[in-house]
Amino acid sequence: MAILTPSKPPRAAARTRKDSRSTFSDQASAWLNHPLADIVLAATAAGLLLALGSVMVWSASTVFSYTQFGDSFYFMKRHLVFLVVAAVAGWVTSRIPIERVRALGWVVFAVAGILLALTFTPLGYGVGGNKNWLNLGGSNSMLRLQPAEFAKLAIVVWGAAVLANKRKLLEQPKHLLVPFLPFSLLLIGLVILQHDLGTAILLGGLVVAVLWCVGAPMRVFGTLVVLIAVGLGTLVLANPSRIARIGGFLNPGSDPTGINHQPMQALYGLATGGWWGVGLGSSRQKWGSLAEAHTDYVLAIIGEELGLVGTLIVLGLFLVLGYAGVRIALRSSTFFGRLVAAGVTSWLMMQALVNVMVVLNLLPVIGVPLPFVSYGGSALLANLMALGVLIACARDEPDAKAWFARRARARKKTPRRRASAVLPAR
Repeated sequence: MAILTPSKPPRAAARTRKDSRSTFSDQASAWLNHPLADIVLAATAAGLLLALGSVMVWSASTVFSYTQFGDSFYFMKRHLVFLVVAAVAGWVTSRIPIERVRALGWVVFAVAGILLALTFTPLGYGVGGNKNWLNLGGSNSMLRLQPAEFAKLAIVVWGAAVLANKRKLLEQPKHLLVPFLPFSLLLIGLVILQHDLGTAILLGGLVVAVLWCVGAPMRVFGTLVVLIAVGLGTLVLANPSRIARIGGFLNPGSDPTGINHQPMQALYGLATGGWWGVGLGSSRQKWGSLAEAHTDYVLAIIGEELGLVGTLIVLGLFLVLGYAGVRIALRSSTFFGRLVAAGVTSWLMMQALVNVMVVLNLLPVIGVPLPFVSYGGSALLANLMALGVLIACARDEPDAKAWFARRARARKKTPRRRASAVLPAR
C-alpha cells in the first residue's frame, strides 16, 4: 500500500496562503521604496510601449508602404530612425538638472512659438486639410516637423516655470492666470489657425490640467470650462467637416462608407481579434480598410492581431507609466519638479485616453496619435523628451539624489587601474 502524506489542515493552508501574500506584499513595498523605483517604472513602461509600437508600426504599415512606395519597410525604416534620434534626445533631456530645465522655460516656449509661426511661411505644408507641418527638406524628406507636438512640451515646462516663479502669489487670480493663460492661448490660437482642432483641444485640456495641479480655485475652472465650451462650439459650427464628424459620431450607423468608415473599421478590427487575436501580421483591416492603421488607429490593429489580451497589456503599461508619474510628482523635492512631473503625466495620460476613446468610437475622430506607439517622428521626439523631463524629476527626488551622491562618492574612493600593464617578474 502506498503511504499517503497527510495534507495540511485547512487553517494551516489558509495561514500559508496569507503568509505568501504578505511576503509578496512586503517584497513589492520594499522594491517600490527603492530610491530608483520611479525611474525604473517609468523607463520600463515607456520602453515596452516603444518596443511594442515598433512591432505594430511594422505590421500595420507593410501593405500601405508597398502600395504607396514599393517598399514594405518604408515606414518601419523611418520609424527606427525617428526612434534612435528621439531616444538620444530623451536621454540627454533626462540628464539635465531640473533647475536648468526650469531656467529654459521661456526658451522652450519661444522655440515652440517660432516653429508654429513658420507653418504659415513657404516652409509650411498641409496634410488632410491641416497646414500644421514644416518641410525642412525635399519631397519624402525625413526633415519634417509637426510643431504642435512641441507646443505641448512648451506649455508644461514653461508653464511650470512661470507658475513656480510666482508661487507665493498664486492665491491671487491675476497672478495665477497672467502670463500663463494668455501666452498659452497664443500657442493654442496658432494651432487653431492651422485647422488642427484635435491638438488644440489637447492643449486646452493641458492648460486646465496644469492649473488644476497648481491648485486653482473652482471659480477659475468654471470660467475656463464655459469659455472652452463656447469656443469649441463656435469652431465646430464654423466648419462643415467638423459638423459632419459630430453628426456621424451621434449617428454611428449612418454613412458607413463615408464619415463613419474609419470608426466602423476600427471596431471591426477590435471585434475580429477576440481574446488572443488573429496573429501578428495577419490583420485584414490594414489591407486598405483602415487608412490610418499605423498612426492614429494603431490600437485597432493591436486589438485585431493581439486580441483583447494585447490591448489590455497596452492599457496596463500606460497605467504603470501614469502611476510612476504620479509618484514622481508627489515625491519631487521642488515645487517646479512636482508641477512639471504632474503636467507631463497629465499630457501623456490624457492623449492616450483620447486616442483609446476615439478608437472605441466613444469620441468623435480628432486625429490624436497614441503616445510611444503610433508612427510619427515629431510625436515620438516630443514624447521621449517629455519622458526625459519626467525622469529628470525622478532623479531629483531626495532619496534618488542621495543614492546618486553615495554612488559618486564610492566611485571617487575606488582607485582606478593604471592603463599600462605591469610586466610580471620572471
